[in-house]
Amino acid sequence: MSKLTEYRRKLNLTQEELSKKSGVSVRTIQRIESGTPPKGYTLRALAQALGLNEADLQSNEATTEQADYKLINIINLSSLIVVFIPFLNAIVPLVITHTKKQYNSLTKQIITFQLLWSVVIVSIFLLGHILDLGEFGRNSLITLLLFLVLSNVCIILRNSIELNKNQKLYFDLNFSVI
Repeated sequence: MSKLTEYRRKLNLTQEELSKKSGVSVRTIQRIESGTPPKGYTLRALAQALGLNEADLQSNEATTEQADYKLINIINLSSLIVVFIPFLNAIVPLVITHTKKQYNSLTKQIITFQLLWSVVIVSIFLLGHILDLGEFGRNSLITLLLFLVLSNVCIILRNSIELNKNQKLYFDLNFSVI
């Protein structure tokens, strides 16, 4: 399913209604929905008719048909099981994503966030061991690491709530490393 089909259906529009609203022929809409990417005037007209940015229609990655929001929420919450073990908190969701073939922007963002969070925690841990911080420094480092882990738990839970309510992430990234 194309992005155009997804957004058109969300607004409960038929292809004919979208054609009238945008000034783009039904046949062109059919071609775009079958996989031809929209360009130029057609892209602008359709985006304006649907109340979207042009970039929203340019990606042909389908999310509605592939996205099972309950499964995405499970993928998100799976990080909680191993939240204290850096990189495993990203590997578990990655394995579930791969086995359930749930490849979409939400799962990519969840995994990317956990990977970045793991890199931060491991970096701080290694930096603390490289530097001789003394007793107070070690206690401060442990407190900081515990705070980061608990922050990650809060972020995972907040994202879970937002996935249940609005089918999107509360803390989302504008990029993905996977």
